[in-house]
Amino acid sequence: MYLKFFGLNEKPFAITPDPRYLYLSERHAEALAHLMYGINESGGFVQLTGEVGTGKTTIVRSLLAQAPKDAEIALILNPRMTAPEFLLTICEELGIEVPAASSASLKDLVDILSRHLLEAHAGGRRVVLVVDEAQNLSPDVLEQVRLLTNIETNTQKLLQIILIGQPELRELLARNELRQLAQRITGRYHLDPLSREETTAYVRHRLRVAGATTDILSPWALREAFRLSRGVPRVINVLSDRALLGAYSLDRHRVTGSLVRRAAAEVFGRGFGAYWLPWAAAAAVAALLAVIAASLWALGPWSPLTHAATAGARVPGAAAVAVASAAPEASATPPLPTLAQLLSAHTAQTDTDGAFGKLFELWGVKYQTDGTDPCTQAMHVHLECLAARGSFGQLRLYNHPAILMLSDSSGSSHQVVLTGLDDEHARLDLGGPQSVGLGELTHFWLGDFVMLWRPASSPVKALSAGMRGAEVRWLRQSLQRLAHLESGAPASDVFDAELTALVREFQRQHQLSVDGIAGRETQIALAAAVAGPGVPLLSAADSHGG
Repeated sequence: MYLKFFGLNEKPFAITPDPRYLYLSERHAEALAHLMYGINESGGFVQLTGEVGTGKTTIVRSLLAQAPKDAEIALILNPRMTAPEFLLTICEELGIEVPAASSASLKDLVDILSRHLLEAHAGGRRVVLVVDEAQNLSPDVLEQVRLLTNIETNTQKLLQIILIGQPELRELLARNELRQLAQRITGRYHLDPLSREETTAYVRHRLRVAGATTDILSPWALREAFRLSRGVPRVINVLSDRALLGAYSLDRHRVTGSLVRRAAAEVFGRGFGAYWLPWAAAAAVAALLAVIAASLWALGPWSPLTHAATAGARVPGAAAVAVASAAPEASATPPLPTLAQLLSAHTAQTDTDGAFGKLFELWGVKYQTDGTDPCTQAMHVHLECLAARGSFGQLRLYNHPAILMLSDSSGSSHQVVLTGLDDEHARLDLGGPQSVGLGELTHFWLGDFVMLWRPASSPVKALSAGMRGAEVRWLRQSLQRLAHLESGAPASDVFDAELTALVREFQRQHQLSVDGIAGRETQIALAAAVAGPGVPLLSAADSHGG
């Protein structure tokens, strides 16, 4: 109904799980990465939980879309069934023919499934069972699931199982009678609701996928969408969809905070006041009390005004002199320019060459404006380009200056260098260093950035157990340095069990995917953590390489 009015190609806030609309918060990205790792490895369980509407099913759809070709995946969406029905459903999902006489026999079904798993293993295929809404599994079926993992060769288990469900799944698996299954879970991940900045990025991402070229929801509307939805994606979708419909019915091309509150009233069946009303009421009460207190003070015999009046009666003009002396002498400090004003004033500096010139300068490198690709230039001086979409948390983890892709209210693009970052402010190079609040910056930044970093070798490759070489030696030396484990002996260049443990501990401390594999993300974080003099960092306090 409102698509043409807002210039959209499709509904941006449909609640059906479409992988194209998947917005990866830091936790969502971590969860998807671990599910992908679970598909690519063999054996054990992976558990993913989250409240209703936090995006679990959408992640499952994205997982299926990215699954390797050699993986056979059995997806069970409604596991509320008996053990024989559950095994029969797995066989049907995998395309295994089951004789009618065996469809109700647990032994026959297990034997049939075992033969298929062995055949798949011999053919170089992986078999993965994904169970959605797993909190609905009965204890009997869960025990049967555990027994399926006993199907194995001498070297590996033949079935990888991924359990996805609501928080009740954690309570279910905590039961004493299911402790054997719980002990086999190799990864547990919980999806939290989106933060305020993630909610803003989420809404803008969905609008962009649907074809929007401008920010249809105002900053106040985005604030209200987060407050009223508590960051739950499904609720954000419902509120945003209703708000768009409301704006369309009023012939408004911009969704305001009041329209989001009206949408929430329709959805939840009760009214909502503006977010600032409690503070405004408190401020009004405080102001009234202050006026009363000031009046009582002025009327008392101790009041300076009383003494001034008395003195004025004796000495003409004394009261006027006293009042003039008490007047504030300092003039008001002029307000700092907004980010919109800075972008407007320094537009000439926010093109590609201008931004890369500043970024290269931070690394002590001369940028050439001769048409050569910036990342090719970086490679020639042993630097690596990373172009990605992420969050402030990811930028803090990488801890290197980056070019942020910003869009102003007119739709114009700007490339601005981020040179510093803390919990509340970002430092941007816009006509000199400028401090900008993260809340203000999120109105212009949707998560796209380009960063330079110095790898141990080029091209960058993931380092894992069994590998050897100079990159592995750098990895070991860096991790030992951080852990204060330097022994003075030559560092081994073999990726052994000891190094795997060091990698996993580093990943755990830095909230990375704990898989013991030093991929690109782990290497970037490690390079920043052990950075020496001359390496530009967003926050020197985050570097542990001193």
